[in-house]
Amino acid sequence: MRSTLDEAGFRTLSDATLARFARYFADFDPDEVDFREADGVLTLEFADKTRYVLNRQAATHQMWYAAGARAWHYDWDAARGTWHDDRDGHELTTNVLATVATKLGRALPALNAG
Repeated sequence: MRSTLDEAGFRTLSDATLARFARYFADFDPDEVDFREADGVLTLEFADKTRYVLNRQAATHQMWYAAGARAWHYDWDAARGTWHDDRDGHELTTNVLATVATKLGRALPALNAG
């Protein structure tokens, strides 16, 4: 499902999404996972220097997430109020937390709405 967001709506939602993840990862020990947020890109860096990247793609009005050798593209679903993969429909937050949990080898706390 392609997004029907206009440019301003996409920018607002993508900025809010990136800020939400930045607030979440701010609570982690930076020796375990550190992050940088700048210009529509959130980069997570792990102790072994591996990087996962979440970024907005203005041309397609999507959020893109790359973790290791995998990458996903997410469209905004206004009915559900979340970003969903354009292939199998899984939700962005669920995937980010799952991939980071796997990388860290432990369960992660929930990411609260908002």
